[in-house]
Amino acid sequence: MYSDRLYLTPQEILEKEFKIDARGYRPQEVDKFLDMVIRDYTEYSNIIKHLEKNIKDLTDDNIKLKQEIRRLQEVASSNSEVPSRSANNVDLLKRISQLEKVVYGNNE
Repeated sequence: MYSDRLYLTPQEILEKEFKIDARGYRPQEVDKFLDMVIRDYTEYSNIIKHLEKNIKDLTDDNIKLKQEIRRLQEVASSNSEVPSRSANNVDLLKRISQLEKVVYGNNE
């Protein structure tokens, strides 16, 4: 993912050869600095791989959770119709009971 944006790999830094000039830099200092750069590049590469794996895992979890939300919304919408029917049934039973009392004379 990010490797296409990087110009150097740790191995390329390690293998880089510099021309020595009469008034050039001290090779030991350059090597020491390049060793630090190599360590950083290696660590950055490990961090990027780890973060890419985390992104993939979180994306997969997100997809699963979205599917679960859809499923639960479908269940909730189908269940929301059932209580209204049962509430209507309770109301109907109460009305029938009251009518029976009136018709059969049980006004208790």
